[in-house]
Amino acid sequence: MNQHLSAAALTLALGAALATAATTASAQSSGQDMGMGGKEKCYGVALKGKNDCAAGPGTTCAGTSKKDYQGNAWKFVPAGTCEKTPSPTSPTGFGQLKEFKEKA
Repeated sequence: MNQHLSAAALTLALGAALATAATTASAQSSGQDMGMGGKEKCYGVALKGKNDCAAGPGTTCAGTSKKDYQGNAWKFVPAGTCEKTPSPTSPTGFGQLKEFKEKA
């Protein structure tokens, strides 16, 4: 009986750990501020290979942007600073809260 109870407790603990990990990963990928210290995703401000994630087709994640100021690659910046950060490829000349098509 103790072995059955121990197996059930282990299964429950493992399930809880996996659920916590999935929640954390989901919050990071969606840009929610769950322990991110007041940060937001800012598109078009990362230098080549220095993006935090989501660098569009042909890339996988962090550090895979192909060029400086890529419009579909983002970097975490302090909340409220994105649209004040210079981005020479952005239509406004500053970082954007959503991905964009770079201007020529």
